[in-house]
Formats: sequence, C-alpha cells, structure tokens
Amino acid sequence: MAAVSGMSRISGLCRHAVRQTAALKTPRLLQRRSFIVTAVQQQQQPFDSSLEKPQFPGASAEFVDRLEFIQPNVISGIPVYRVMDRQGNIINPSEDPQLSKETVLNFYQKMTLLNTMDRILYESQRQGRISFYMTNYGEEGTHIGSAAALESNDLVFGQYREAGVLMYRGFPLDLFMAQCYANADDLGKGRQMPVHYGCKDLHFVTISSPLATQIPQAAGAAYALKRENMNRAVICYFGEGAASEGDAHAGFNFSATLECPLIFFCRNNGYAISTPTNEQYRGDGIAARGPGYGMLSIRVDGNDVFAVYNATKEARRRAVAENQPFLIEAMTYRIGHHSTSDDSSAYRSVDEVNYWDKQDHPISRLRHYMTARGWWSEDDERSWRKQSRKTVMEAFEKAERRLKPNPELLFTDVYQEMNPTLAKQRESLFRHIQQYKEHYPLDLYEK
Repeated sequence: MAAVSGMSRISGLCRHAVRQTAALKTPRLLQRRSFIVTAVQQQQQPFDSSLEKPQFPGASAEFVDRLEFIQPNVISGIPVYRVMDRQGNIINPSEDPQLSKETVLNFYQKMTLLNTMDRILYESQRQGRISFYMTNYGEEGTHIGSAAALESNDLVFGQYREAGVLMYRGFPLDLFMAQCYANADDLGKGRQMPVHYGCKDLHFVTISSPLATQIPQAAGAAYALKRENMNRAVICYFGEGAASEGDAHAGFNFSATLECPLIFFCRNNGYAISTPTNEQYRGDGIAARGPGYGMLSIRVDGNDVFAVYNATKEARRRAVAENQPFLIEAMTYRIGHHSTSDDSSAYRSVDEVNYWDKQDHPISRLRHYMTARGWWSEDDERSWRKQSRKTVMEAFEKAERRLKPNPELLFTDVYQEMNPTLAKQRESLFRHIQQYKEHYPLDLYEK
C-alpha cells in the first residue's frame, strides 16, 4: 500500500509539472505572436531612423550619422573653487564657512607647527640624525582644511605627505619624532622608514611606500563601512602622479560601481617627484576623470584652507547620505624638494619656487585673513613661532635620547607562534651579532 501511495504522489507531481510548463509556454507564445504582429505593423508604416534610440546596455547616448572623434578637451577648463583671494579677503560672503576665532586659530597653529616640525626634521636628516624625510611645505592648507571637515572616526588612507591630517587629529609631536627616529616609542616598532606614520586610535591607516596601493584599499574599506551602515566615510589622499597608476583606475571604478562613501582627495602639487604635470597627463587634470567613472568631482584652490574645508565637508556629508564617491582635486604647489633624496633645482627654477613661497602660500593667506579681523598680530606671531619651535625641539631631543626597539621585535607580529623558518632566521641573526658584537651597540637598544 505504501508503494502504491508513493506512486500516486509521484504521478500527481508529474501532472502538476506538466500544467506549470504549459502555463509558462502560453505567455511566451503570446509574446512571440505579439512581436510578429508589431513587426508587421512597423513594416507597413514609414520608418523614421531619427527617432531610433540606442539600446546598448553599456552607455547612454544618441545615434549620430557623421563620423567624428571626441576631442580630448571635451571636458576642459574645470573652474577652481575658492573662498579667499591671495590677500585673505572673502570673495563671496555666502561661501564663508563662518568658523569661530578659536577654530581658525587652531587651523593656523597646526599649519605653522607642521611647518616648524618639517624644518627641524629636514635639517636633522641633513645632519645624519635620521635616514630620510619628506616635507609638506606649501601643502599645509590641503591637510588642515580637509582634516577639519571630517568626523573623528572617519577612516584616513594617506600617501606620504599628509602629516598635517594626523597632527590635526591629535597625533602628538613625541610620536612623530619617535617614528622618524625609529625608537622604542614608535607605534610601528621601528620597522618603517621615516614619515610612514599610522595610528589605529586616530583611524589613520599606516602609510606604505608603494605608490597608489592605498586607493583600491580605501575603496574596499568604504564598501565595508557601507555594508555595516555605520555613517562613516573614508578619505583617500594621493598625488597627481599616483593617479597615473593602475591602482587608481581600480579604486575609482570599484568605488563608483559599489557606491561607496569615499572621498578621493588628489593633491595636485605640480610635480610627481621630477615629472611636471605637462608630462604626467594630457587631459584637464584629475578632476576631469571623475565623470568618466560616474563620480561627482570638484577642483579647489588647495592654498585656500576654507575652500578645502567647504568642499570636503560637503563631499563627506553627501558621501555618507547618498553612498557615493566624490573626487576632489586640490590645486597647490610643492615648495620643498620631493624628499631628502631629491634636488628639485635640477628640474625647476628658484624663481618659480619663490613665487609660490612668497606670493601664494596657504599659511600667509590665512594669516592675512586673521590679521584683517584683529585675531592675530606681529607680537602673536613672534610669540607663537618661539613657543612652537621650543615644543618641537623638546620632542626632538627626547626622541634622540630614547633607546631603539628590542631586536626581538623583528620576529613578532606576523605569526601567532614562531615557525621553524623564522626561528632559524632569529638564531642566525643573534649568532651573527654575538660574533661581531663590536659592530652592534646593543646598549642602545631596549632589552
């Protein structure tokens, strides 16, 4: 009886499947007949090709009947948004961010403190005290203006010239110095070359030397934040030279198609090491690339800290609210050499550098603004410069006296338990150090 009952159920299922198949076939047959009828009707009517619209899934466009290549300047002359002129005057009062005196003074003090730290550490490298350094001269406005517009828990991916962003977030001078000196206080335990900062507590991802690798990483991080619905954004800094890397294309495309809350912040400072912009690209800068990826884009005066602030703040608000990426191209100028490994006098004139240093410096512009409002005086300037230099020198001297990290740290933080290969390398290193100990002053290292 069980077998008969089972056969009945199978028979019933088969009949149900046949009915479903017939039901599915009926609309398809009707659709096919409808298409044939429509086609016949269209054959009977005059066909107007001018009304035909492209149906290709890969682009939205119109048909044309004339052979013509699109010119490279189809998007050209993108305007540069600014709030202040070179003398610190507000051009359009409606664009004034109306920041408090305390906030503006904080902007200025952070920008000048960064400048002072740069000068001292640059000289220390020239004296052989540290191995390498990169200054931020002339780009302080891009750092502070953008950092101030973010929320404290937004994630930052830097390139290597964004020390001001970390400084604005509260990274202490002691840790800047510890990183450059690779001493025992360095959060990276002395493993990175100088200026490769990072701080988990301040949501600043550690700098890595390979160019543009942070761009697709930032896209992935922004996608993760979007999925977690955390109302946080990611900002990714890079230079116009890094925008020529393949990683830039990958990051732009991923972020746009995955609709990520991400701000791409390009510091277009005129030179990618020694390569000028006229040899770096042929289009209208970096902002012109945004529309090709479906990104909202803007070009700002990077020497105008208020313009940078306004653009970043609005981009951040919309990136989170709308889940989409934004591209900001901040036009600025790298006054210093690319790094202590570079001599920029080999590829640009002293007069060119002096113009930007003396005539259009972001620090000077903000100082003009404060002075006009009675917020800053010559006495304030002298006092602050003296105080800031003293503060930087104290951190500098402390870092120089501090011991180096314990050599054992070379073998930690990769595997939870040391594997045989790593153990063999460790044994070999310490055997070598013991054999040639006169060349290894271990008393300078933490035990």
